[in-house]
Amino acid sequence: MQKKILDIIINVLSSVREPLVILDPDFKIIKANHAFYVAFCAKQEETEGVLIYDLGNGQWNIPRLRELLETILPENTVFNDFEVEHSFDVIGPKIMHLNARRIYNDFKKVELILLAIEDVTEKEYYKRNLEDLVKKRTAELVLEKQHTEHENRLAQKALEEIKVLKKQLEDERAYLNDEIKLEHNHESIIGQSDGLKYVLFKIEQIAESNTTVMILGETGTGKELVARAIHSCSSRKNRAMIKVNCSALPSNLIESELFGHEKGAFTGADRSHKGRFEIADNATLFLDEIGELPLELQAKLLRVIQDGEFERLGNSRTTKVDVRIIAATNRNLEEEVEKGRFRSDLWYRLNVFPITIPPLRERKEDIPLLADFYINKISRRLGKQIKVIPQNVMNALLNYHWPGNIRELENVLERAVINSSSPKLHLADDLNKSYRHLSKDLKTLEAVERDYIIRVLEQTHWKVSGKNSAAQILGLNRSTLRARMRKLRIVPPERVPFYS
Repeated sequence: MQKKILDIIINVLSSVREPLVILDPDFKIIKANHAFYVAFCAKQEETEGVLIYDLGNGQWNIPRLRELLETILPENTVFNDFEVEHSFDVIGPKIMHLNARRIYNDFKKVELILLAIEDVTEKEYYKRNLEDLVKKRTAELVLEKQHTEHENRLAQKALEEIKVLKKQLEDERAYLNDEIKLEHNHESIIGQSDGLKYVLFKIEQIAESNTTVMILGETGTGKELVARAIHSCSSRKNRAMIKVNCSALPSNLIESELFGHEKGAFTGADRSHKGRFEIADNATLFLDEIGELPLELQAKLLRVIQDGEFERLGNSRTTKVDVRIIAATNRNLEEEVEKGRFRSDLWYRLNVFPITIPPLRERKEDIPLLADFYINKISRRLGKQIKVIPQNVMNALLNYHWPGNIRELENVLERAVINSSSPKLHLADDLNKSYRHLSKDLKTLEAVERDYIIRVLEQTHWKVSGKNSAAQILGLNRSTLRARMRKLRIVPPERVPFYS
């Protein structure tokens, strides 16, 4: 009887993709299919005839498995979806659903036990991470509402927002919720100039594909908003767009932030961490300030773009992802390539579909629309009623050159609203004076910062940290100062010792 049943089962084992094991009544392994050997890195000669608890040098001596086989199954002919969580030496932590069935002979005696194993690790971790994100965002929303709404209405309004967010959240909620409503249904972008209309046309042209996009433009022109518009019009819009600012993190943290790390991969890595590429699987990843990415990481980023695979820090296992890349920079990357500071092959991979955002000085017809929007928005937030923009104020806004673009415009208007005590808008900034006193000899803020840091470093003999160091004088952490030095490309002169 046993041989007949066994022959039948063995004939179908090879066609089943799910790991399967046949046990005798004493829980010794009679047969296992190919999927089992592959999934658990086991060998046939070390498996067949072995007590399942002794398999893999005792790795399968799992209390939950014993509970299923020795306690639950004797009372049930079939038992499905029995969850077991265990960490194996070779393949790491796994969450498994076990399905067990007892097979009897004609005398109602157990002849065989069929054990099917379903790996649900990724699904369970995804669900757990999602629940954590929901809880975190819910808490943030409650705190936010407590500051903006009357105490009697707070609980009800917060509860309504929580219910909405719980339905919408997967990995993260989109970063912008209540911004400018625009033409062409592109949230947070406003204007009617020809330059902006061309940008919107390019967004609609590329959004539905998975093509890599490079967004070019000066600081403050709204590169992130264009990235969000592309994502919101794409087939991936039901997932959150994940953002990484390549200039905001020290070089030793960027790799972990992008690709993740395992517990113990480096000092301070007390637990495993998912990188942004894993979180953005089947979604969109926005790499802001891509020109600041260190050269040593550019090769790894190139591999992900080309092959869709990478390894976490501290783990040799390859992870495959499906991520749509949108990158942005205010640098001239072609010049960076010529100077050897950016890989040419990565530049060609990123620059498949470039979109250049015009600066505000080239789309001045949009200034009245932008001014109306920001004044209304700021006035509501500050509890003011600004109804009139005098013509001389509008002329000043139109004639100014706006080196900081829309971000500078918003700041100028916020100061103006604060400065206004009547329904008329009064500028706090003398834009005409600012423009007249511009000189070609004036340096950018970044250049001034670079000169000052170099001066302090020279004064401290290039001592970065410790007593009487540059970090102490500047009031910065050592890691922050090193990150600024990397961004500003500050290196010690040759033959000068560099103290950490």
